[in-house]
Amino acid sequence: MGPELPEGIVATDLDKDVRAELLALAKPVAEKVARHLVAIGQLIDEDPTEALAHALAARRLAARIAAVREAVGLAAYHAGEWQTAVAELRTYHRMTGLQSHLAVLADCERALGRPERAIDLFRGADREKLDRAVAVELLIVAAGARGDLGQKDAAVAMLQVPELTGDAPEPWTIRLRYAYADALLAGGRREEAREWFSRAAELDVEGATDAAERLLELDGVMIEGDDADEGDDEVEVEVEDFTAGPGAPGAVSVRPDTELVDEDSLDGADAESERDGANDGPDGARAESGPPTSEAGDSDPTDAKAQRPAGESGDAVDGDQAGSRR
Repeated sequence: MGPELPEGIVATDLDKDVRAELLALAKPVAEKVARHLVAIGQLIDEDPTEALAHALAARRLAARIAAVREAVGLAAYHAGEWQTAVAELRTYHRMTGLQSHLAVLADCERALGRPERAIDLFRGADREKLDRAVAVELLIVAAGARGDLGQKDAAVAMLQVPELTGDAPEPWTIRLRYAYADALLAGGRREEAREWFSRAAELDVEGATDAAERLLELDGVMIEGDDADEGDDEVEVEVEDFTAGPGAPGAVSVRPDTELVDEDSLDGADAESERDGANDGPDGARAESGPPTSEAGDSDPTDAKAQRPAGESGDAVDGDQAGSRR
């Protein structure tokens, strides 16, 4: 059994590459699995629990299909089922040899209270072989994990990369600048944080993040429409992002000739940060069950091929971020 499949969900809406994977199945089974995968794509943002039910139904029918395991992992991630997400996405990586969801895996480790494992994923990744968007998402999550450990300076330093100030902004530039600003704020560098929230908001014309609201919050401005009886309370902002942890450095300190930061170079910063912040609580706590399509993301790095309508192109990834969403 499994969740009901509405008549409007048809197998031909599934991405053609994923449909090709299903050719190994008997035709009636392949069609049913395809419809479940289409349902996942339609439900994953609005009703992730139901999307996960469809994913599990597809897995019962086609556990040896990589796209199915990927879909289960991403649906589980969106539904906040971190352990399932980790198990399924690791299986997907083993089956395909790809590393397209490292950011999502790292974010799951943070959500499970294991930030060290998130950092290990970043350290162990062959970032030269990763899609640039995936590499940036992984960097953001790893910086957030540093913040979880109270290593505020290291979190900021990790995000001092050329992509932060590039002349030709990429889709993930908004998220990188937002994470940078958030890390600065967590480290007590309020004025620098304000500048980078402003720079993120300048690019975020579609309101993919709440950078503009964070900027207003720093300026002490109330959002129009707040109840009058709230007095002078500041605007409360929930960042529903899978990389919502801190991660972003100051304005002029970015070194234009650096690549994505070498983790080994942060060892000294880690030790100093741990001494300075030994009594600090973990900063950059992960947002509540937020997939990479949330307020702090321009694109969803967790979008799988199984979730794209037929005719669209793109990687099997985005949110992890994550998005890779991810």
